[in-house]
Amino acid sequence: MSFHKVLLSELKLWTSGRSRWRSRLHDGVSRSGKVSFSSCSPKVCIVGSGPAGFYTAQHLMKARQDVEVDIYERLPVPFGLVRFGVAPDHPEVKNVINTFTQTAKHSHCNFYGNVTVGKDVSVEELQQAYHAVVLSYGAEGNRSMRIPGEDLAGVYSAKDFVGWYNGLPNYQSGMSGSYYLSCETAVVLGQGNVAIDVARILLSPIDMLKTTDITQPALEALAASQVRRVLIVGRRGPMQVACTIKELREMVNLPGTKPDMLAADFDGVAQAVKDVPRPRRRLTELMLKTALEIPGEKEQARRNKASRIWGFRFFRSPIEVLADPDRNRTTAIRLAINRLEGSGEGARAVLTGEVEDVSCGLVISSIGYRSLPINGSVPFDTHKAIIPNTMGRVQQAAGLYCSGWLKTGPTGVIATTMNNSFDTARSLVEDMDSGILHVSSAKPGSQVISALLEKRGVKPVTFSDWEKIDHVEVRRGEAVGKPREKLLSVEEMLQVAQR
Repeated sequence: MSFHKVLLSELKLWTSGRSRWRSRLHDGVSRSGKVSFSSCSPKVCIVGSGPAGFYTAQHLMKARQDVEVDIYERLPVPFGLVRFGVAPDHPEVKNVINTFTQTAKHSHCNFYGNVTVGKDVSVEELQQAYHAVVLSYGAEGNRSMRIPGEDLAGVYSAKDFVGWYNGLPNYQSGMSGSYYLSCETAVVLGQGNVAIDVARILLSPIDMLKTTDITQPALEALAASQVRRVLIVGRRGPMQVACTIKELREMVNLPGTKPDMLAADFDGVAQAVKDVPRPRRRLTELMLKTALEIPGEKEQARRNKASRIWGFRFFRSPIEVLADPDRNRTTAIRLAINRLEGSGEGARAVLTGEVEDVSCGLVISSIGYRSLPINGSVPFDTHKAIIPNTMGRVQQAAGLYCSGWLKTGPTGVIATTMNNSFDTARSLVEDMDSGILHVSSAKPGSQVISALLEKRGVKPVTFSDWEKIDHVEVRRGEAVGKPREKLLSVEEMLQVAQR
């Protein structure tokens, strides 16, 4: 029987037995252990349980007391990039999980993990079961460098590397222990916050990392790492660097390390920085100080003891990863030397015709994440890698919305995602209030979707199931002096959840 026929039969059953459902729901409790609500309540489905999904849900329930929100997530565990993207040595950023937990435990919210939309249930089926569907599944793809050698052993995307040390399932075998950390020099391509995170993790003292929630296999591999020098490469100049001052300051103050910059990269910067906005000026001034100023006695003593080196390399673009012909693995990267045309944020890198080769055994590309289409029925701009939308309303698709990186592209920090998700929620509420979105007719919501999933052999993980996983991870972490020791496979997560 086709998906649509199954859904149609479930909808007929739901409609014919609605009075029976109402009496049961009035007194009953849903499968997730929460009080169930009237079938006439506006029902919204959110696909993705990262910051965008949770912030959208939070604002919806705050703006409309009657709305019911169901959050569907591919993995058995919630929180998306807060769990799998935020660096392990940034626990303060992860505190937002406390807010998301309150949202998930709200009486009008349900979490369904271990459900892959597009495979276990289609977007069309969700649209028939809910008044509105919000796509917030983030950016799971990588931007390709499109250069020869990027498939060599020893070349990784930052997304894969971050997923490895943060315990993202299916990313645990790629680093093969410490094998690819057996080189002296690593090159990170890109100069945003993720690139700085990668450089910092590669060079951090193990004593700093072992009290974080970094995975044990990653900790062991980094403890055995021979990487002593990390170069952070960007195609433009110091005035265009994309990281924040917080990230740069952490790098500057990282114990056991010292900076290595090229003075020529900063020609004219001291004069130009006087005319830029304050955040950019403070960031650039810290770079200038680090690169050019003679350090004080205390800082010089610290640098003299350093055994590891980091540095920015500006005005350089990768053109080829070079291989050891005997082992087919990375031995160097060839960089084109650029000059800038224009100034400020709009400055453009132009090739000069010069190149240089930098010896390295590890290349990590941090040039951006990329959203992927969910299926052919949902509009998708392949060039921008976003869903075309107006304030979160998906173009030419009534009742369909998007938030987060899927809406804007992979930009900003968690607070940026919060604001863009609130905007999407406001658009949805406006459409409910104005009648553009018809919420007066009853929709079955998770009742029908749960039945479909059961027929397809899919067992969703509820938020209370996640709390079992959370409890086990925290307990394991306590045993080794860490905030948690993450479960690293979906199978292990499901074993704990289904106890």
